[in-house]
Amino acid sequence: MRELILAFESSCDETSVAVVENGTKILSNIIATQINSHKRFGGVVPEVASRHHVQQITRCTEEAMTEAGVTYADLTAVAVTYGPGLVGALLIGVTAAKTIAFAHHLPLIPVNHMAGHTYAASYVAPFHFPLLALLVSGGHTELVYMASAYDFQIIGDTRDDAVGEAYDKIGRVLGIPYPAGKPVDELAHQGQDTFHFPRAMMEEHNLDFSFSGLKSAFINTVHHAEQVGETLNKADLATSFQDAVLDILVGKTLRALQTHPVHQLVIAGGVAANQGLRTRMQAELAKLADPPQLLIPPLRLCGDNAAMIGAAAHVAYAQGIRGDLTLNADPSLSFPLSKETSPV
Repeated sequence: MRELILAFESSCDETSVAVVENGTKILSNIIATQINSHKRFGGVVPEVASRHHVQQITRCTEEAMTEAGVTYADLTAVAVTYGPGLVGALLIGVTAAKTIAFAHHLPLIPVNHMAGHTYAASYVAPFHFPLLALLVSGGHTELVYMASAYDFQIIGDTRDDAVGEAYDKIGRVLGIPYPAGKPVDELAHQGQDTFHFPRAMMEEHNLDFSFSGLKSAFINTVHHAEQVGETLNKADLATSFQDAVLDILVGKTLRALQTHPVHQLVIAGGVAANQGLRTRMQAELAKLADPPQLLIPPLRLCGDNAAMIGAAAHVAYAQGIRGDLTLNADPSLSFPLSKETSPV
């Protein structure tokens, strides 16, 4: 039977609508980005983002349906990101999805944004459980254990800044406009780790992260140099920052694999597009006697998009997860924390 899900994503600064067939085939994935509108502010302005979503949501829906070659009568269900994210932005997508579901008598599937990022990797290969996911995006850095389909347990989380936030903040100091992740990654391949920034929490027996100290050390180094009239090499700064980030992300993930043996390792979220992270993780996994299969979404599915929501919704739909017209945005939505304690 052909299952067609119309999926909406509007959690931050991308308006996206997709049509996904049977959870594995992307018939359309329309994305309207707002980067140019937010670049001058150095980050996402919630009110500006919400207004853009209002302007784009209908056009994106029409384009997604047209490109997929389907009508509302062909659809099986409607899915939407309802959290986490910017509350105003989320509400635009939730309202659009509820309206279409109500008007066309279709089931409504609420989807956690981070579940979407995770299931973006299912377009690469089917999931085999248990698996571990390293979720790295603008607002999240977490290790998630999945014992079975759509079962998410956080076993490691950031105590302060997410890694994507840290990239944008140090990018601002380097004079790199928002979003800074890709330019910093490219610059990091041109320098040397000469500054040896701190690797926070690496000696602690847990799987949590911290990037606030790294960010502060970077900013203080640059500001001190400016005060004494010293010119620092930007490529070396970027390399030193990224090497510290990779040591933390990869190091904690390898620890998690020791205590949580899995069949697959997923890296997902916007920072999963980082070439340094992809290369380092592949290299470290190759050293293991029995490494898990590494799944990373293609670059076009690392950022926010509705196709990933459709993939997650396919699994949620099969499990009977449904929303109704009382569905509301939940900007602080998160996966449950694991009840176990996992000393390393």
